[in-house]
Parts: sequence; C-alpha cells; structure tokens
Amino acid sequence: MRKILSMLVTVALLGTALVSCSKKQAGSSASSEEKKIKIGVSIWSSTDTLGSQCKRIVDAAAKALDVQVMYVDQGHISENVTSSAETLSAAGCDGIIICNSASAEMTSVINTCTQNKVYCAQFFRIISEETNPNEYALAARSPYFVGAVHENEVENGEKLVTILAEKGNKKIALEGWEAGDATFLLRWKGYKQGVEKWNASHSNKIELLEPQYGGTTSDTGRSTAEAIINANPDIDALIVAGGGGDTLVGALAAIESMGKKGKIAVVSTDFLADLDEQLKSGGMAAESGGHYCDPLIAFMLVYNAIKGNYAVSTNGFYDVNFPYLYVASPEDYASYAKYFVDALPYNQEELRAMAALSEKELEVATAKLSIEDVKSRR
Repeated sequence: MRKILSMLVTVALLGTALVSCSKKQAGSSASSEEKKIKIGVSIWSSTDTLGSQCKRIVDAAAKALDVQVMYVDQGHISENVTSSAETLSAAGCDGIIICNSASAEMTSVINTCTQNKVYCAQFFRIISEETNPNEYALAARSPYFVGAVHENEVENGEKLVTILAEKGNKKIALEGWEAGDATFLLRWKGYKQGVEKWNASHSNKIELLEPQYGGTTSDTGRSTAEAIINANPDIDALIVAGGGGDTLVGALAAIESMGKKGKIAVVSTDFLADLDEQLKSGGMAAESGGHYCDPLIAFMLVYNAIKGNYAVSTNGFYDVNFPYLYVASPEDYASYAKYFVDALPYNQEELRAMAALSEKELEVATAKLSIEDVKSRR
C-alpha cells in the first residue's frame, strides 16, 4: 500500500514539474516574442526628399532583421530634438538613431539614453571634440553612446564652391537652414575655405555672401531665396546648404518665378527627386549627397550594440565616415538613378549580411559605397 501511495505521489510531483516546465517554456516563448528589438529614429522629417529616402532604407533594414522601428519627426527644433529621445525611450526602444541639430542638444539626449539604458548613435552628424569638448567627453564616457555616422562636410563645402568657381561664377549667395546647426557650420567652413583657396591662386576672384536661413520647408526656402535675390540682384550663384531638400525646392521655385533660372547657378547638398530635370533645364548646376545611407549604418551600429556584438567604449565611440556622391550632369544622374532611386543600393540579403559584419568591416563597406560599388554587386 505504501509503495502504491509513494508511486502516486511521485507521479503527481512529476506531473506538477512537467506542468511547471511547460508554463516556463510558454512564458519564455512569450518573453522572447516581447523582446523583439525596437529601434527609434529621431529625424527632422521622414517625409521630405531626403528624409523619405532615409526612412525607406531603414525600413528595409528593419524588415530584413525583423526589428521594430518607431519614428519621431522633430524638425531640427532643439526642444523637439531633446524630447524625442525621451519619447522613444519611454516607448520601450532598445536603441535610437538621431539626426540632431546643434551638438549642445546631445547632452540631454545622451543623458536620457544612459539613464534609460538605451543605445544611441548619430547620423549625418558627429560631435566636434574641438568646438564641443564637454558634449564630446560625455559621449565618449557613456556606455550607451555607440557612435556617429557622418560625411567630411568641410571637404564637401570646398568642392561645391570650387565647382561654381570653375563654371565662372563670381558672386555667391548662401542659404542655410538653421543658424548654429552643427553640419551647416562645417559646410560653411568648407565654402569659406574654398573661396580662400581659389582667390589665393586665381586672378578671377570670387565672393561669398553671409548666410541667410531658410528653415526646412519649401515656403521658408522660397521666401528666403527671394529676399536674398532682392537684396543682391547681381548674384550669379546660390548655394542652398541643405536642410532635407524642401528648402532647395522652395529656392528653385523663387529663382524661376523671378526669371532668374539659368542665370543663377545653384548647387546644393541633398538630392532632389527631379534632379535629372533640374540639371537638364539649368535649374541646378551640381549637387552633392545622394547615398542617404547614414541612418542605415547608424542603425547597424545600434543593432549590433543591442545584440552584444559591438563593444561600447567608455573612453570613445565609433566614428564612421561616409563618402559623398557628386552629380553635375544628366549623364551622372542617370547612373545614380538606376542604383539609388529606382532601387535601393542594398537588397534584403545584403542587409542581413551587413548586420553580421564586424565594426571594422562595416566601416570598410561604408567607405566603398558608390555607384560603381552597387554596380559590382548587381
């Protein structure tokens, strides 16, 4: 009888253990589903020319890697930039990528991410150690600030001014988007540097006017361009520094409505949706930009930090430099359109392979991105 009771107790206990184990496995499965990686994107606009391209490539990466993404459009307004990090952290993001405006905003952003244990990387931006040493030091020591993906903006500015000078332009106006923006300041440094170098070695001197600011909408871009031209009717060139593309759309509309199309050479950074037609008609002289993949690489940095694949230093951060594309003719644009507009420069298989690269290999892949690179993979 005792043996029978003992056997019944054993069976009962075994049954309880099996049920408990079954519940634990079910709970573990549910927990696993809940832990799907979520990455937030803080961007000036996810709908303008450049922003929509950024969203397109990030969405493709998220699909390839089965990652949730959440967007906050902050318009490069400081309080919105800083609050976007709070919003995305509160929404349960494991990491965020951010295109801030002024580097000073990154103090709040980094502190928010560090407090909430949310990994963070910048795109189209880097904090300057020289001009923002405190923010740079904070980023370097944070165990949650992964890095920055950006271009050589000074070189970009210098090249665009040189293109205008080589085309014979002499008086160049400048339209920025927001005063004090970290990237604009670097481009402006490059414009001035290009003017200085040209004037030092050529008899046909060029002049660069002080910047006027056209915000990030087509309406403000248009009104600012009109004001610039009315105040300086003898300009023969205009640099629209950037701001996502809509500022340039407005500026080009102003130039055409004032009967100046083809008389004022326009260069800019951030490719237009109709760049081909603008180059053919004389609306644009040249443009830099084109790849729109900074946020993709920032996404990969954060993704791998969340997965534990990339160590995050408390004495520095990853610094990834992207090469610009330059388009100055309809022929240039045709090649660009084939590999960057009609299709993305990376397919789903390539995006999954990119996520498996080491950080150093990711830097190499970033530096290679060009029309020729995409062509070689197709």
